[in-house]
Amino acid sequence: MVDFAIPDEIRDISEGLNTFIEREILPLEEANKALFASERNLYDDAGRYTEKHAKLRKQSRMKSAAAGFYTMFGTEELGGSGLGPQALVYIHDRMNTRFGMRPLVHKVVIPSEFTNALTPILTFLKPELREQYLPGIASGEKTLCVGISEPDAGSDVYNMRTKAVRDGKDWVINGTKQWITNAPYADYCLLFAVTDPERSRQRKGGITGFFIDAASRGYDASNVIPVMGHLGGDTGIVTLDEVRVPDSHVLGKVDDGMKVALAGINTGRLAMASICAGLAQWGLNQAINYAKVRKTFGKPIAEHQMVQGMLAEMAMDIYASKNMLRHCAWKVEQGEKSVKEISMVKAHATEMLCRVMDTAIEVHGGMGLTNELGLNVIYRWARTMRIPDGTSEIQRRNIARRLLEGDTEI
Repeated sequence: MVDFAIPDEIRDISEGLNTFIEREILPLEEANKALFASERNLYDDAGRYTEKHAKLRKQSRMKSAAAGFYTMFGTEELGGSGLGPQALVYIHDRMNTRFGMRPLVHKVVIPSEFTNALTPILTFLKPELREQYLPGIASGEKTLCVGISEPDAGSDVYNMRTKAVRDGKDWVINGTKQWITNAPYADYCLLFAVTDPERSRQRKGGITGFFIDAASRGYDASNVIPVMGHLGGDTGIVTLDEVRVPDSHVLGKVDDGMKVALAGINTGRLAMASICAGLAQWGLNQAINYAKVRKTFGKPIAEHQMVQGMLAEMAMDIYASKNMLRHCAWKVEQGEKSVKEISMVKAHATEMLCRVMDTAIEVHGGMGLTNELGLNVIYRWARTMRIPDGTSEIQRRNIARRLLEGDTEI
């Protein structure tokens, strides 16, 4: 029997985080209201964060780290608090329900569990290097990116073309990575390259992970990829031209990089899905409040049956997603194999948020189309989330494969 009750300790941490945001982060946003009033102030001509914007994000990260929130989902082995999947799902949900996509809150106060801060990938970093690098990462002073995707290798990782060749005590890496979150700003890259082409062609390994300093000669991440109408962003391209990496910076075992790359992806998918659930709840709350005050034909639109139907559909969608998430998190925390369930929640939550935000905009009518209410920002972000960390189609493939292999219990 699944117990969905959230322990008081986790509720207290969640409430403490939200109080911290209200006291420490929102005043930063308020003091820099002019900066956040327009995207033209947030990005330079190349699409990178302006210096002031980048400093505020770093300041927010480091405040969160000092308060103990930034690394709370990191393993104790790496110096984190070791909070589990059920806590992760609840805390992300509550935070995003309360604050929506505030510029210094969303994926800043709590980073992506897969690609930044104390990502599980760092458990494969050799012990002698942890003392050197982990303090800066854990404090929010330094940030990471994970270099897996390429122009022709997204979901099909074994189509990777970036190669690493051993040269004495070093590896020499050449290639291009694309769609890499935080690449334009990362101090270090957890990068994956082909080290045994034959094994890679046979899809039996042959890929190795490397910890690379972004200041290395031949490493370039200056290209930003703006998406969905934004003037800039945090997604970029990494090019490697004869980049030399010491053998000591190999993550895990040579040719066994897929094990390393997959170490934190399930946690990342759970986090993404719970962010979507929280943002959807925020959108529903906005729609409910607006429907109570906006009047047409002499009465609030909340009294119109069609609007009531839209609100009900939003609520049902959110309820289904949240219960899928909590059940999946419970299974993962029990140590149960949950491949198809994680794919289910990732696909459902990201698609659900698209539906909910579309309806929220519809309830708001013309006001929903403006930049003033922030609905459009979440709507655009929601559409992008159906692609990274495995597209909706890849998630369905994963689900179907598990079913056909005999994992039919729902």
